[in-house]
Amino acid sequence: MAVNRDFIGRTYEYSTPYHVGREKVREFATAIGDSNPMYHDLSEAKEMGHRDLVAPPTFPFIITYRAMVGAISDPELNLNYAMVVHGEQSFTYSRPLYANDEVVVSSTIADISTARSNELIKMEQQVKTTDGELIVTTTNITVSRGSAPSEEG
Repeated sequence: MAVNRDFIGRTYEYSTPYHVGREKVREFATAIGDSNPMYHDLSEAKEMGHRDLVAPPTFPFIITYRAMVGAISDPELNLNYAMVVHGEQSFTYSRPLYANDEVVVSSTIADISTARSNELIKMEQQVKTTDGELIVTTTNITVSRGSAPSEEG
């Protein structure tokens, strides 16, 4: 069954604030094998001109995933999650994401397109402070394998 294109433009809010904790930043940096001191050592981060530990560039996936789940699990979208793979992801920063930021996220289905027998669901997430300051916009492509409608010739 094809993914429901009526969902293009639909936005899912995850307005429960997420507190970016220092230990979470450190744990994430360790998990991805990045020993950059601005992710681990507060005094080093401040010496580099930052107000707190800096979250690694891909850290927002932890936060945006919560809003993405609202979209991809909506039964009316017609997405068979067993047939889904992660296509790509990008991050566009307005400023660094810091430890002790309190953030909320919204996720919008920006586009649904076809590539051979697959459908590509493009989602855009905005991570903002609870005061509304944009920190990062993430874009990801979810591939729904084999769900594209067949063309009758």
